[in-house]
Amino acid sequence: MAILKEIEGPEPGRQFRLDKPRMVLGRHPDCDIIVEVDAVSRYHAQILLAQGAFFLEDLNSRNGTFVNDRLIRDRHPLQENDRIRVCDVSFAFLPEPTERIGRRSPIGTGTAGSVVLVDDDPSSRSSTIMSKLDVTVGPQGGTGISGQRAELTLAALLEISRSLGRAISMDEVLPQVLDGLFKIFRQADRGLIILRDESGDVAPRWTKTRDGRDEETISISRTIVRQAMQSREAFLSADTSSDERFNTSQSIANFRIRSVMCAPLITSDGEVLGVLQLDTQDQGQRFQLADLEILASVASQAATGIHNAQLHDRAMQQEALQQELKIAEEVQRSFLPQSVPRPLGYEFFDFYRPANQIGGDYFDYLQFPDGRVAVIIADVVGHGVAAALLMARLSSESRFYLATEGEPAHVLTRLNARLCGEQLDGRFVTLVIVILDPHQHALTVVNAGHMAPILCRREQPLLEIGREEAGLPLGIVEDFGYAAARCSLEPGDSVVLFTDGISEAMNVQGELYGMGRLRTQVARSATNAEALGESLIDNVQQFMGEHPQTDDMCLVCFRRTPTEILPMVPNA
Repeated sequence: MAILKEIEGPEPGRQFRLDKPRMVLGRHPDCDIIVEVDAVSRYHAQILLAQGAFFLEDLNSRNGTFVNDRLIRDRHPLQENDRIRVCDVSFAFLPEPTERIGRRSPIGTGTAGSVVLVDDDPSSRSSTIMSKLDVTVGPQGGTGISGQRAELTLAALLEISRSLGRAISMDEVLPQVLDGLFKIFRQADRGLIILRDESGDVAPRWTKTRDGRDEETISISRTIVRQAMQSREAFLSADTSSDERFNTSQSIANFRIRSVMCAPLITSDGEVLGVLQLDTQDQGQRFQLADLEILASVASQAATGIHNAQLHDRAMQQEALQQELKIAEEVQRSFLPQSVPRPLGYEFFDFYRPANQIGGDYFDYLQFPDGRVAVIIADVVGHGVAAALLMARLSSESRFYLATEGEPAHVLTRLNARLCGEQLDGRFVTLVIVILDPHQHALTVVNAGHMAPILCRREQPLLEIGREEAGLPLGIVEDFGYAAARCSLEPGDSVVLFTDGISEAMNVQGELYGMGRLRTQVARSATNAEALGESLIDNVQQFMGEHPQTDDMCLVCFRRTPTEILPMVPNA
């Protein structure tokens, strides 16, 4: 199976399995390979599998697709180790998934050492195993156990079963399994539990040594572990230093192990979680087939306990994460305005809903002592905690600069210089500031790469205020200068500010809401700012239907009332 491995970009090292005939790469959440970099097109390129070969094809992207630094114009065949680049993100095309060799892994407190999984000579994999047991069909007989040892074994098995029934977390289940095995197998020098991790690789999770003897480094054959998991068979080798299966593997000989048993951990649903492994250097007490049957039986019980513990731990982690996200959501909402401005002759409406619990969009109001009102709306590229933190910081700095600078063009210049100087790993911000003077009925608009505010005037075409004067987003060019656009407001005029979560909302057919629908909805007459805003949000939600929200939504509408509303003056 081929993979695409990210070598330069937001998440170096992540891998994508190319396991479908067509896989699309781009910025859109529906892509198979999602690259959250704004310069990447929503649907940038695709990788096709045809007749056993892979091909790369650009999807008319804005910035092109490159293979080995050459721009491709047609369907391009991929070769091993080809370097694929889209904007500033690079991938390596690898026909086979890479395996980490000799990786040290942190393990449980059963030992102070570390574990290294070592890949052995592949030519040894087809050799014969001395004894093996298909664990999917249950015990297969064997030499049997008698006497005192049988009683001890039964007691230990019952103890393991009871312990697994009481244990609910991985840190409880794993050591109890090994403790029980050491009571059954008195000759065992070392026991290990090796589990598949989230990436699909195997990693040691807990180990135990006889009498608590610690080893600086424990070396384990990845070949043994892989074979047990793939074949779903438990097996033993009476003497791995002379076993013909491992006779070409120098790493095995260096282990000085005289006998090894390994059994796969298979759940009732047939999922292979990992393996149990025991080994001994005592040649006088080599493991036998009866021992293997016992280990396979324990592995069956242990797999159920481990699977339940994994589900429990994930549920606890998810609960903790949800609690943290809830707190973060409350903190983030505290940065947003709690009420709308109420200048004489004007009415306001706002709407904010993140795609997740926390988001990167935000809006704000700032009222000046002379009666002017500043409206800010912004979109931090990306989602999640990082975007939310940048949003919170941007909110406080915007208010500070507006209070001290006054001129919105100067505010954006300072914000931009600040963000550029900190090199935020390719993140940038689109932001627009609108200053409303309710006494002069005048607007000043300064735009940093955001969608232009829409002015809706009766019986006239919609106007995108300051579209020509709009500058680059914040955080791209440090010395960029921003220009202001100005216009006046007539009675009944409305202004709409929004983020692309509204204009690019998607329905179940994959269509975008688009600026056309947005302009049509805004152009419809509304009795007030609230009616205008709610009708637009309702129209977007009806368009989306059952499709989930994929981007933050933010909307601010304000309107000059058709007639001046004078304050009530009491009778003298």
